[in-house]
Amino acid sequence: QVQLVESGGGLVQPGGSLRLSCAASGFALDRYHMGWFRQAPGKEREGISCISSIDGSTYYADSVKGRFIISRDNAKKTVYLQMNSLKPEDTAVYYCQARRLNVYWGQGTQVTVSS
Repeated sequence: QVQLVESGGGLVQPGGSLRLSCAASGFALDRYHMGWFRQAPGKEREGISCISSIDGSTYYADSVKGRFIISRDNAKKTVYLQMNSLKPEDTAVYYCQARRLNVYWGQGTQVTVSS
């Protein structure tokens, strides 16, 4: 059974950090491009970062560039999103996505940035 399970979300003050994890099972993670998306209340889901399965190259949306770092550990079948210098506008549900011929989604983890 294919599963992506996100964890690591929570409440953090502005300027703080969180590290999200996405644990994969039921498929060969190393063959999939992996991405992180987020959806704030009343807004569309947006892609914020991804990492290639081929060469490990990364992409960041302008809104998170310089603050977030995506990484993957294929041996642990886990993808990470290190989030630094968090802002209130980063508040959203964060989703992990695996993409190749198929697309798989996790259930999401809530991140709230507030003082």
